Amino acid sequence: MWQGVARGIVSGASIVIVLAWVCADALAQTGQLLSFSQSDIRRIRSLGPWPPNLPPDPSNRVSGKPAAIELGERLFFSAALSGNGSMHCASCHVPARTWTDGRARGSGLSELDRNTPTLENLRLQRWYGWDGANDTLWAQSIRPLLDQREMHSSVAAVARTVRQDAQLASMYAKTFGRLPGAGDERVLVNVGKALAAFQETIVSARSPFDAFRDALVAGDLVSAARYPEAAQRGLTLFIGRGNCIACHAGPAFSNGEFHEIGIGYFITGSGVDSGRHGGIARLRSTRLNLLGPYNDDRSRKAAIGTRHLREQQRNFGEFRTPGLRNVVLTAPYMHNGSLATLCDVVNHYSELNEERLHADGERILKPLRLIADEKNDLVAFLESLTGVGRGAAPAERPAACGATVR
Repeated sequence: MWQGVARGIVSGASIVIVLAWVCADALAQTGQLLSFSQSDIRRIRSLGPWPPNLPPDPSNRVSGKPAAIELGERLFFSAALSGNGSMHCASCHVPARTWTDGRARGSGLSELDRNTPTLENLRLQRWYGWDGANDTLWAQSIRPLLDQREMHSSVAAVARTVRQDAQLASMYAKTFGRLPGAGDERVLVNVGKALAAFQETIVSARSPFDAFRDALVAGDLVSAARYPEAAQRGLTLFIGRGNCIACHAGPAFSNGEFHEIGIGYFITGSGVDSGRHGGIARLRSTRLNLLGPYNDDRSRKAAIGTRHLREQQRNFGEFRTPGLRNVVLTAPYMHNGSLATLCDVVNHYSELNEERLHADGERILKPLRLIADEKNDLVAFLESLTGVGRGAAPAERPAACGATVR
């Protein structure tokens, strides 16, 4: 075919016509590609590539080390670390549930006030927990061990468990170059660092969006056109009029910062959840932060943010922006699990009550006033962030957020 075409082409204009015909024919067989401006493509480019290539955590000298990952995995699934021997990390962060628990609010030895976040893609974060009360993954990994409502252990009990378990002690020595010594807090911190090394390996798979993003950036329009049209329309809303990308930015679809979005922060029977305001206070008061003695990064470059943190009134009721990869698999949503479905989330932003936003906070949110078709398109885009092999939504999906008019 191409030899015959080459003999018949006598001008550059003819080449353009033939190639345009071939591309149009191919696109017709695969799907319809919407028109994206160069500005749109720049925004889409910023949402990848995936997976990212990240260096080890400089604050954790065993980050990325195979022995630490092996020890961390063993500790993650060990109930011996809990106070009564009944709980382990996987009790709440269930691998089969995308490393969360499917509950509105987490439940350890008693019910908690906040939703259990997924453990996927933690290496991309800067602050940890809904309130950012920790500035490293290893410190965040220690917190539930000591929390009375979660695993209710103690510094001494965790250290004793590692020392007395022959296999754990051997793995500890292989990881850190020595047997767990007399310093209980040092042993606890090293447990946290091994747990962090394991959790850093939990990375979500590439999604249909990633294939589209890479094809669009590369100029492969035929491959890009295979991406469902509803998801393309939802993406246009996400990076455009909806301005979701202002907070859900970057390859993980999160800027890693904290925002107040009109979700109530009252806790039934126990006052209010102050969010980032209280998180900053706790972070500044602990020895287990980047300013403390257990930071393995001698340069202390990563500690600059922690050093300059101060609680401000606007931080009250702010919570960390979650990443959106595999979001369809991590319901319910928000810091308190108050929204059951993605449609509920989209409806919240569509009909946002501005009077519920903090008077002293940032004022970047406005109600989107989306019609039913736009809501469904936005949900279709969010579904397309599901990792391949994790039950991604089909290209043709039923209306989910209201009747369509197309």
